Amino acid sequence: MVEKRSKLLEWKEKLKDKHMLSVIVIFMCVILIMGVYIYKTKNEHVQAVENQYNMAFFELVDYVQNVEILLAKSLISRSPEHSAQTLTEVWKTANLAQAYISQLPVANEELSNTQKFLNQVSDYSYSLSRKNIYGEELKTEDLNNLKTLHENSIELENTLNQLSAELNEGRIKWGELTKKGNIKFAQQVSNISADSFINLNENLSEYAGLIYDGAYSEHLTTMDKKGLTGEDIDEEKAKQIAKDFIGQEKIEELISNGISYGDIKSYDFSVKFKDGDKNNYGIISISKRGGHVVLFNYNRKVNAEVISQDEANKKGKEFLSSHGIPNMKETYYLKQSGTITINYAYNQDNTTIYPDLVKVKIALDNGEILGIETKGYLNSHYVRNINVPKISIEEAKKNLNPNLNILSEGFAIIPTKWKAEIFCYEFKGKIDDREFLVYVNAENGREEDILVILDTPGGTLTM
Repeated sequence: MVEKRSKLLEWKEKLKDKHMLSVIVIFMCVILIMGVYIYKTKNEHVQAVENQYNMAFFELVDYVQNVEILLAKSLISRSPEHSAQTLTEVWKTANLAQAYISQLPVANEELSNTQKFLNQVSDYSYSLSRKNIYGEELKTEDLNNLKTLHENSIELENTLNQLSAELNEGRIKWGELTKKGNIKFAQQVSNISADSFINLNENLSEYAGLIYDGAYSEHLTTMDKKGLTGEDIDEEKAKQIAKDFIGQEKIEELISNGISYGDIKSYDFSVKFKDGDKNNYGIISISKRGGHVVLFNYNRKVNAEVISQDEANKKGKEFLSSHGIPNMKETYYLKQSGTITINYAYNQDNTTIYPDLVKVKIALDNGEILGIETKGYLNSHYVRNINVPKISIEEAKKNLNPNLNILSEGFAIIPTKWKAEIFCYEFKGKIDDREFLVYVNAENGREEDILVILDTPGGTLTM
């Protein structure tokens, strides 16, 4: 106790020392200055972020206003050249609007309809501009779609102008919108800021979307898998389908690997074969809906090639037909390690329908089916109503390269990269020593696609 009192008296004596007092004063000043600096820096940072959000928002407002004006112009234009120019501007402007909306501190779920709308405005305008570039006038359906987009753009513009007024009045606080946590955005920020952006989303909730040949077409997000028929099945049913498909007598053990949630939801199994390599397992996937075989593959060793390609092709067709996939036409193939994998496309009314594709792997020693992949067929297959071509085959040939030596010709339905389909004339031809497939639209004579046929040591492929 005496010692503590002694130290306290010693400290008081030191405080009387002017030098010590100066040190303490300087120390407190430094702390004060640092505090002011940190506070000022923080405020400057907050203001800079606020300015950045303001800039993004007002740029968004400007671009949406420009989108509305350009869509209005597109409804008036009748010249394909001018229409193409206007629609290209819509495409670019809507893209820029998307870029700025993504910079706002608002959760994606609050702006999903707005982003979907701007995506389709951009992509649909680009799709129509391509028509105009080919010299086509827009159809009534196209103009009606543009009118729908224009009406919704007015709604979006009005809502953004209201938000702009609230921002100018200080009713929208970007800082509140950036507060993130484990609670959902709408529950976390219940003030005018959140409500305004929720209203922005709800104002476009009635927008149904468009179906067209483009990346953001409604059919790509709501597309039904046409070949995936039947009711949902459980895992036990899927296991029995797998055993029946492979043959119970061949299986030593079938091991469940659970459900895969890819393009087609399916039950996955590993297969241990009785006469196979004990360390080499096959795989098989059965769709949850309908119990279809989505994928089967087994890589057993093939020591000798005994059967011919024609025999293998025949066995592949017979196998598909016996499993409920008839009318398949072989297209291209690949040989490797004693097996041949043949691509089969559905054939209807002498028309090759390439979206309905099945791949079959056949062993060349005994013709055993070692693999099948049916995703294309399950996604796309249905009986089409194939139209009568609007142009003759002679008219279609006029659009071909005059140097193309035609080897064969026929009808085909080909897929676009956006999963639409085009009815075409299919011409197989040769220039110099290279073979090509040329697809000419059977309705308007437009050249839709060209594929190079590659004859390799392992098979025939297209690129």
